[in-house]
Amino acid sequence: MALSPRCGAIRACRRVLERVFSLRKVHSIQDMENTLQLVRNIIPPLSSTKHKGQDGRIGVVGGCQEYTGAPYFAAISALKVGADLSHVFCASAAAPVIKAYSPELIVHPVLDSPSAVDEVEKWLPRLHALVVGPGLGRDDALLRNVQGILEASKARDIPVVIDADGLWLVAQQPALIQGYQKAVLTPNHMEFSRLYDAVLRGPVDSDDRHGSVLRLSQALGNVTVVQKGERDILSNGQQVLVCSQEGSSRRCGGQGDLLSGSLGVLVHWALLAGPEKTNGSSPLLVAAFGACSLTRQCNHQAFQKHGRSTTTSDMIAEVGAAFRKLFET
Repeated sequence: MALSPRCGAIRACRRVLERVFSLRKVHSIQDMENTLQLVRNIIPPLSSTKHKGQDGRIGVVGGCQEYTGAPYFAAISALKVGADLSHVFCASAAAPVIKAYSPELIVHPVLDSPSAVDEVEKWLPRLHALVVGPGLGRDDALLRNVQGILEASKARDIPVVIDADGLWLVAQQPALIQGYQKAVLTPNHMEFSRLYDAVLRGPVDSDDRHGSVLRLSQALGNVTVVQKGERDILSNGQQVLVCSQEGSSRRCGGQGDLLSGSLGVLVHWALLAGPEKTNGSSPLLVAAFGACSLTRQCNHQAFQKHGRSTTTSDMIAEVGAAFRKLFET
């Protein structure tokens, strides 16, 4: 039976659309693989000639009486990814609990002390990166201390990853990280909306996630922004990357802490490697893409084993295998 001209045109249109979407998918997969290769380039090789601390000394600033799991997740994730030492600077009430979670973490119960900034500043020369916010809470005294710690870290040119209630602080005072291009912000949907409104004085365009992330980064002085979501959108104000590594539909609390802790290590490695190893791309953007991919892969692997009951502890147990799969094979 002969096709009508209209039917023929519809089928031809469908074929064109299918081809376009197929090409887009292939292009996206190729882009992902190319960027993963840049992540592989920044990972330092293991060597028996290295000394303790050479592959990363990471500090986590957060942890209060109510929230002790988040700083633990961030700090232990940093170790699992490959940092040699992981410090937690927390409120005094949180310290015994965090110590009980793991003997592998160095815990400083100083964050609620009147001399908190001085106490943390003593350690800054020994640290390669700070992760600020996990389990911080919104107590005014703690937030004031963290503000001072951020200022001291910037003065020493230390990279900072800011998450959770660290982002709440930045939304109240965007000038804290304005123009500091060694900062990475990792907001979820709600945190991104709050930051966007605080900085750009208007609502997020939900139909243009790429453009919204780009604009926020530019407005902050090209600070790297990672908007977590169904797909993670990353920008340093010049380039936009999309991480669509397969994860799962499980959204348990703590996944962002795994991301921020691993990102602290990868930021140190990326800056150490330099732009020649990232093919001219921003080292922080490459590090952020690596941390997003790793977190998603951990989520995927844990979900394959545990399904609906998956927790962040299950994901952290997958860090080693996920790292090998993405970056060492």
